[in-house]
Parts: sequence; structure tokens; C-alpha cells
Amino acid sequence: MTLKKNSTFVTEFILAGITDDPQLQIPLFLVFTLIYLLTLVGNLGVVTLILLDSRLHTPMYFFLSHLALADFGYSTAVTPKVMAGFLTGDKVISYSACAAQFFFFAVFLIMESSLLASMAYDRHAAVCKPLHYTSIMTPRVCAWIVTGFYVFGFLEASVHTWNIFSLSFCRSNVIDHFFCDATPLLALSCSDSNRSEIVLFLLVGFNVVFSNLVILASYLSIFVTILRVRSSEGHQKAFSTCASHLTAISIFYGTGAFMYLQPGSRHSMDTDKMASVFYAVVIPMLNPPIYSLRNREVKRALKKAVGKAKSSIKFIF
Repeated sequence: MTLKKNSTFVTEFILAGITDDPQLQIPLFLVFTLIYLLTLVGNLGVVTLILLDSRLHTPMYFFLSHLALADFGYSTAVTPKVMAGFLTGDKVISYSACAAQFFFFAVFLIMESSLLASMAYDRHAAVCKPLHYTSIMTPRVCAWIVTGFYVFGFLEASVHTWNIFSLSFCRSNVIDHFFCDATPLLALSCSDSNRSEIVLFLLVGFNVVFSNLVILASYLSIFVTILRVRSSEGHQKAFSTCASHLTAISIFYGTGAFMYLQPGSRHSMDTDKMASVFYAVVIPMLNPPIYSLRNREVKRALKKAVGKAKSSIKFIF
């Protein structure tokens, strides 16, 4: 696909980035590199632990492994390009690369939203229907759920990509952002973007509302069930687990809603950039400790893996 500007073909965009201050380029490169490495190690480490430890082959950890893949996926769609821009100063991105970055970012972001809802429902089934849990959340059902999420993610991301990149961009090819996201691309378009804004609002709004309804309904049932249990220790443990999960969900959906569920006229690009850094770069790094390292089973699997690694190293030397 090409971009028309004054009857010429424009084949690339320029990403304005986070800041033009030359003194901040190397420090920001180091910070983003550290965050990305932690994201890489944390999320792929979670996936590896779940694959290797048979005690983690349960629906909860099955969903968690795909959540980790989604975190790694949408961080990888954005962060390496940002790091390269800080290091080399090259902020040019081709039209097709911009569309691809937007597409894959959207795919994994939609997956993240869907998986958060499925994890909440899984906890609902485990707490509220323990006797029927194994018959409700069978491996086959879980596999179909995740497959459906991937298909849905690719289809909706395709609609979003077509919705944005079917517009004409004739004012400028400078994107006032550090990656190809919907809001700055809509602001850059010289076409009537009202239809595209409505489509974006409806699709994102549907995802947010549906996922949050599933999450809220699941946790409401969990809380009601917990209140019927007389054990104070059980109350504390369950509420602690729910609080950390709900905190992470609130951060994810709150930032996403702030970014997308407001009219384009109210957007401040500087504010959007800071919010985007948080949900596109920081949140994928935070999810492993929030969802995994506070979990006893994952800690036990990690200690076991570290112990085996130490034994192997001692055997070699």
C-alpha cells in the first residue's frame, strides 16, 4: 500500500519519538533496553517454567503462559524500534513496516484483554464451582478458548489496520509519537476520520466493556463465595490474590481507555506518549512479577529450575 501526497508516492513515515533532546537519547536507550530485557526474561521465563513443570499444567497457568506471550509480543512490536531510534537517531519507518507494527501491536493487545477476562472466569470456576471445575475447564475447552482469542485478535486487528491505513495522509509524514498507533495516525490524516474514529471507539469500547463485565461478574461471584467461608486465613489469601490481579487489570484497562475512548479533539499527544510508554513498554515488564512471582507454585517451580541449573553447572565444572 502507498501513501499519496501532492500526487507523489510517500513510502515512509518519520516517528517524532519521545524527545528530541540529544542528551537524553543514550540514557533513554539504556532505560528502554533494561526494561525490554526484563520483559524478555520475565515473560519467556514464565512460559518456559510452565512448559517444564508438570504441576503447572493447569488451566490457570495455561492462560498465564499465553498472557506472557501476548506481553512479549506487543512489547516486541514497539520497543526494539524505539531503542534503535535512541541509539542511531534513525526514526524513519516504512509505510508497510508502520502498518505491520500497528497490526501486531493490536493483535497482542486484543489477546491481552481477552486473556485477562478468561483468567478471571477460570478463577470464578475454581472458587465458586470447585466440584465441577475439572469438567468445566477441560484442556480441550481451554485450547478452544485460546485459539478463538487468537483468531478474534487477528480478525479485529485486520479491521483496525484497514480502518486506519485506508485513510489518506497528505498533511505530513511525521507521526507525533514513538510508534505507529491509532491516535497519532488519525491526527495525521487529511481524510475525514470521523468514520474511522467511530469504528475504533466501537471496537475498543466493545472489548473493554465485554472483558470488564466478565471480570467484574467473575470477581463479584468470587467475593460472595469467599464471604460465606468462615476461615479468616482463607479470606486474607483470596482477597490478596484478587487485589493484585484487579490492580493490574485496572492499570491495563484504565490506561487503554484513557488512550482510545475519548474524542480525537481532546487528545494531547504529549500526555498520550507518556501513557503509551506505560502500557506498551512498562506493563509487559510488570505482569510477570504481578501474576507469577507472587504465586507459590511458580516460586516453587523457579526454585526447582534454579536448583537443577546449579547442579548442572557443578557437574560440568
